[in-house]
Amino acid sequence: MTNRTVIGDEPDGLGDRVRGLRERAIGPTGRRMTQADLAAAAGVSLDLVRKLEQGVRHTASLPSLHKLARALDVDIVRLLGKEVALPQPSENSGVVALRRAVTVIDDLLGVSDLTREPSLDELRRTVTYTWGSYWSGRYDKLGETLPETLRLGRALDLTGEAADLVAQLYQAAGCTLVQLGQPDAAHIAVREALRIAHAGTDPLRVSALQGTMAWLLLTQGRFEESYRLASSAAGAIGPEHRADIPRMALCGSLLLSSANAAGRDGDAGKAGHLLSEARDIARHTGYRTDYECAFGPDQVTMQTVDVHVVTEAYTSALETAKAMPRDTPLPLNARARHLQDRALAHVRLGHDQQAEDALWAMSTLAPDVWLRNNAPSKMLVNELRTRERRARKASRLGDLARKFGLAS
Repeated sequence: MTNRTVIGDEPDGLGDRVRGLRERAIGPTGRRMTQADLAAAAGVSLDLVRKLEQGVRHTASLPSLHKLARALDVDIVRLLGKEVALPQPSENSGVVALRRAVTVIDDLLGVSDLTREPSLDELRRTVTYTWGSYWSGRYDKLGETLPETLRLGRALDLTGEAADLVAQLYQAAGCTLVQLGQPDAAHIAVREALRIAHAGTDPLRVSALQGTMAWLLLTQGRFEESYRLASSAAGAIGPEHRADIPRMALCGSLLLSSANAAGRDGDAGKAGHLLSEARDIARHTGYRTDYECAFGPDQVTMQTVDVHVVTEAYTSALETAKAMPRDTPLPLNARARHLQDRALAHVRLGHDQQAEDALWAMSTLAPDVWLRNNAPSKMLVNELRTRERRARKASRLGDLARKFGLAS
């Protein structure tokens, strides 16, 4: 019998969603898709499908999840149940308002309700605040501020520095929409950011945005396209400009994006080579945050762990993770993601207590809105709870589940 965990009245189990989508799909015989049909179509083991649907497992590797989503003809967001809402005090804030802000048709209607244009100083402060909110996981704050900020930004003459600043606002909007399970609107936002950035004065801003687009493609399971875009952008700016540290750091960040895509596409050898290149650059640049791309030795360590996890080299992932210093300057998002990777590796290796410890560390680090929007970590908590019930052991997992917005 499947164990169900709910938020309100909605099933929150990956296995529930897999089974529900499979039972509504048509198999190769023209009848309802069976578990064997799904496993064959996705190229995963029948045992994985069975364990997910039975609630024995609540997680799987990201490549496997993307394969299941493709076989079921749904977006990975729907499979993970990641689409979320941000209840807001007015109709001009929240997820719907942010979607509207990046899909405006004012130019088609020939209307505008703008009464003023923001100054460049105001825009600079807004961009700083926006990125600070994003990297600290405060998507609720971004849901309040970004819709109006984008509306004002569009009133400017989008050339020079103004173009660079407004492009960053659209970039931040796209990144936020990814986190909120809105990939289509995110794609529109990042494409608009790229269009505006071409009118700016900094060609490296365009390269950075190509990296953002590569990340967006990665989250959608479009691994080959993500690899091609990131590696092409890295090659275009090149790591050989050793006197230009920001340029080198951006190149290193793009190489890490390429490595992630290669790893998720199953090419561990290519990913390892790219990680080695990025590591060499990081030794020269040190820690940097140019173009809102955190890069340096710790970021290389984090991404190396991630590649080991997605290629299911869990022991190697945990060995590599030992190199991450406790006082790493990485942004909160990155540190929380690293703890999630460590928790997943521990779960797959049967180290339940270590996995729980990593999730507790994440829960004390990240704000509630980030935790409640983090579908992969919630799945890990569910899997640990299932194991706990079967072993009839007492623990603090109930408290941890509530931290992540899960209720029994």
